[in-house]
Amino acid sequence: MNDSQIRGAEIVIKSLVAENAKFIFGYPGGAIMPVYDALYDYMDQIQHILTRHEQGAIHAAQGYARVSGKVGVCMATSGPGATNLITGMADALIDSTPLVCITGQVLSPLLGTDAFQETDVVGISMPATKWNIQVRRVEDIAPAIAKGFHIARSGRPGPVLIDITKDAQVALGDYNYVPCLNIRSYRPYPKVEDNVIDAAAELINNAKRPYLLYGQGVILGKAESQLKAFLDKTGIPAACTLLGTGALSEDHPNYVGKLGMHGNYAPNLLTNKCDVLISVGMRFDDRVTGDVKRYAKQAKVIHLELDPAEINKIVKADVPILGDCKVSLEKLVEKVEKKEHPEWFKQFRALEAEEKRVVVGNDLSPTKNGLTMGEVIRHINEFKADDAILVTDVGQHQMVAWRYFEYKTSRTQVTSGGLGTMGFSLPAALGAQLHDYSKEVICVVGDGGIQMTIQELGAIMQTKAPVKVVLLNNNFLGMVRQWQQLFFDKRYSFTELDNPDFIKIAEAYSFKVQIVDERADLRQAVAEMFVHDGPYFLEVKVEKEDNVFPMIATGSSVEEVRLK
Repeated sequence: MNDSQIRGAEIVIKSLVAENAKFIFGYPGGAIMPVYDALYDYMDQIQHILTRHEQGAIHAAQGYARVSGKVGVCMATSGPGATNLITGMADALIDSTPLVCITGQVLSPLLGTDAFQETDVVGISMPATKWNIQVRRVEDIAPAIAKGFHIARSGRPGPVLIDITKDAQVALGDYNYVPCLNIRSYRPYPKVEDNVIDAAAELINNAKRPYLLYGQGVILGKAESQLKAFLDKTGIPAACTLLGTGALSEDHPNYVGKLGMHGNYAPNLLTNKCDVLISVGMRFDDRVTGDVKRYAKQAKVIHLELDPAEINKIVKADVPILGDCKVSLEKLVEKVEKKEHPEWFKQFRALEAEEKRVVVGNDLSPTKNGLTMGEVIRHINEFKADDAILVTDVGQHQMVAWRYFEYKTSRTQVTSGGLGTMGFSLPAALGAQLHDYSKEVICVVGDGGIQMTIQELGAIMQTKAPVKVVLLNNNFLGMVRQWQQLFFDKRYSFTELDNPDFIKIAEAYSFKVQIVDERADLRQAVAEMFVHDGPYFLEVKVEKEDNVFPMIATGSSVEEVRLK
């Protein structure tokens, strides 16, 4: 035996340290126990966050990755521990979140024997990961982790799974960590071709009603300043997707609102009125396009996209610009003419005024007896910092919070977009807060979603992360109830909830708590929440049957957006 050799489990931890991983979010168990034993000696170099469920671990890693721009790391044992990560992997894949997930696996000789807590997690996770691998030899551990980090964070980011057998963890081997900088046949950053830049610039310069849609690709590509420079020069109106929110300050004069099923009236309606549609770092999700057969058919489409698979997948691009949007936008800025489009903007502002009159006023400053979700967000805006981070779950509260929260800076919007994972927000808020304790992290959650991962109040308690949890409680699975009302003849099938006493639960986890059910008490309660130095749980009893508008029904055209 070579005295310089160390066990595979220690190689795992030293490799993570070499990659500057600051946190591991995880839950121990038999097949990963050697790695946890090795971790005991490295607690001064890497911090482990013990969540209360493996799904909580991966969502926390997602929250950390989304606000930090770094790779999130989570760890679990084999069998049920590994399968509990699958939802988070699928969520991270569709939302392009960089993760490295490490799972323990049974001894190599037991593979395929249905040994205790054995599952084929590599097979199960294949459609939910950007790349995965099973490691059975100690000498393959460090190279697998190096390759995993490179794949997770390069190009279009995504989740990676590294499954390590127990015998590889306990075997002795040499540690020589070499970061992965290149993989043959993997080209994460296609070269931006000048001829397509010229073609796009010509279309833009000749356009009378150009319109730009931006998505999370702007944030992932760190192209916020390039987007702003492009808009400043061209004078083009710009709207954001759910995950692109924050890439451009909502104070910017070219910002016209949010896209999608519950986005703003003007940005949706006028999609079918523009003559040139410029898409930057967004994938034409069905929630944005509605009926794709009736989507922007009058417009020439320019699509700036890093992932070749997204080009022409849903909407045919007249000018596809493949490559890093930071580079593409820089090249475009040089070619486009300085312009203004005052008459075109007037159409947006007129429709915006109509939405404010019909919808926004009633949401933010209601006169009816019941509290609205919108007025809660209005008061949050009064007291929050400009760089406060909003983490939402999935449902009505998600759409209302997204619509009315005031976004000024990038990486301040954290939510489950493509997969729509209930239970996401509480652990994701923990991960977001751990990245920076000085930032305000506000977790807005519904009474349905919080009960899917409510045990992560314990992880927040143990870390003392000063997360502000705002529970909007309407005793309903609100979004499903809204659909049942509008499309299923008000047949409210299993959407009404008999809820526990959330305040007692939060108090049991050592949160400072408060409950509000009267409008007169709301503003003061929100103010007290922000003053408190530590975890806070504010429950607001909102109106039971309230709907989120505007709305584009599934299968409808963006032109069929309804205000009520």
